[in-house]
Amino acid sequence: MGFVIGVVGPHDLVDDVAATCEEQPGVSTLRLDYDHESQAPAIIEAQASSVEGWLFTGIVPYMLARGADVLTRPAVFVDYSGATLLSALVRLQHEGQDITRLSIDTIAPADVTATFVEAGLPTGGLRTLGYRPETTSKKIIAFHRRSPDHPVITCLSSVHEALRGDMQVLRLAPSEHSVRTALRQLLLTAEGQAQEDAQIALGLVEVDGEEGLLREAGALAGTLAGFRGGTHLLVTTRGPLHDATGGFTGLPMLARLAAHSSVARVGFGLGRSAAEAESLARRALARARRIGNVAAVLSLRADTDIVLESVISAPSGEQSLALIARRVGLSVPTLEKLLQARGAAGGEALTTREIADRLGVQQRTARRMLHRLELAGLAERTGNLTSGSSGRPLTLYRLTL
Repeated sequence: MGFVIGVVGPHDLVDDVAATCEEQPGVSTLRLDYDHESQAPAIIEAQASSVEGWLFTGIVPYMLARGADVLTRPAVFVDYSGATLLSALVRLQHEGQDITRLSIDTIAPADVTATFVEAGLPTGGLRTLGYRPETTSKKIIAFHRRSPDHPVITCLSSVHEALRGDMQVLRLAPSEHSVRTALRQLLLTAEGQAQEDAQIALGLVEVDGEEGLLREAGALAGTLAGFRGGTHLLVTTRGPLHDATGGFTGLPMLARLAAHSSVARVGFGLGRSAAEAESLARRALARARRIGNVAAVLSLRADTDIVLESVISAPSGEQSLALIARRVGLSVPTLEKLLQARGAAGGEALTTREIADRLGVQQRTARRMLHRLELAGLAERTGNLTSGSSGRPLTLYRLTL
């Protein structure tokens, strides 16, 4: 069975990127091009049911689609730093251009600097404008026009079209190496999600009566059975549970059960086997009992417990830190430090090492914290950053709490 990828980008890039993807056995593509990057979210919405993953030809259409909250499938973008940027520098140098005085957009300034340093090039004459969610093509064009003596390297076709008649401008095109790297990341992400979605989810439910229980089990695509001590066993998988809880934030069935019962406690366990899921469900139910008569808890591996409210949580900006702390099992001071780290980074993604340093904890502790926040929908993995050594790559997280 093949894997269908939607390749999204400008007209002149989509075919080449798709052709590189199709070199991978079992991969087929749907070529989806646009006239302007702002059209990307509408394309995603229209074709969401036709693909199993998305590969964007650059970060801008990816961020626009993510910002519009239309990405329901695994998605990655081709990174223009590293090999792609380096090949552009070689081309400019062959043309006799001074590559030490350039104006470069979209690529993170740190990545530009790293590429130049690795190539043994000075960085003092560079002007860089990294991409941020509020960045528009008009702002990028204005940035480049402020220094007309600097040749331009841009990642956007709209910027290239606007400047090419007035300035010396080179538009980056993703290298085959960068495309293959992005494709490999997409396939690994999709495989991991498929495995996660198939994880067994067991729920132990304590209620006074059975009214509504069968209907709730059906809504979770699960089955219901009796368990010892009058407790009911609800069996489903991770995917339906994730969807029904709004990404593990709330459990609306809890309020519906409480409407017919003075006691409504639910403990869910997510595991790779039925035995592991049952063990975690027991732990979750025990914690729910400590909370009160109406409570729901989801327990995962690595000692991670998430308290599920009776309603899907409001957008993260409207939640109090005390409520978040209760849900994810972290302290309010820790959450405050994470907010400070997010603010200091200007909303950019942070590596696990950076977060560990800011919190004064070991990396494995930071990874565990971020995993809890991710499961609660309060952090999002945006990729990996090679650490420059033989150690494991550093995961990049965008904090959304």
